[in-house]
Amino acid sequence: MANVDLVQVGKNLLKNGDTGESVELQSLWQDQPVVLFFLRRFGCQVCRWMATEISKLEPDLRASGVALVGVGPEELGLKDFKEGRFFKGSIYVDEQKKSYKDLGFKRYTALTVVPAALGKKVRNAAAKANAEGIQGNFSGDLLQSGGMLIVAKGGEKVLVHFIQDSPGDHVPLEDIAKVLGISANAKAGQMPVCNDAVCTR
Repeated sequence: MANVDLVQVGKNLLKNGDTGESVELQSLWQDQPVVLFFLRRFGCQVCRWMATEISKLEPDLRASGVALVGVGPEELGLKDFKEGRFFKGSIYVDEQKKSYKDLGFKRYTALTVVPAALGKKVRNAAAKANAEGIQGNFSGDLLQSGGMLIVAKGGEKVLVHFIQDSPGDHVPLEDIAKVLGISANAKAGQMPVCNDAVCTR
């Protein structure tokens, strides 16, 4: 895990996906621990599936006073992403991609993006997304990769700094719960359960 300068990264500005207001990244961990999920793109099918997966933890995170935040590298696709209700946390946009750069999230090239997108992990995640009826598109920046940053309350320390190697890489739900010291009822990869009153997705 590379060292993260929380002071430097914390000064980066993000735009609130609902209000359009700009906030410093560090404001998100000022008063509570935070799980920051950096998406590759809002339209990415695999990212949407990952967002539904991590959202399974949201009730347990909220009950433990932990914020769940999604960050995208551009506004393109945000409206569809929100309407699809793929993510249960708050959503921000890093229009300068400064946090992505500071956290070491790599950018593919035109030559490396295709093999990465056709890799086994991506195919597996896409199959799960298809099984849950989650679709995607190819709009926007196809070359940016993402990852995750989990920060203790007040920015005391970095609990997880995860950099995607493949677009299909993600942090297992149990690892997120474990590092935060919370018990989680969520099970990875479950099909959405719907009845007359409630649908878990």
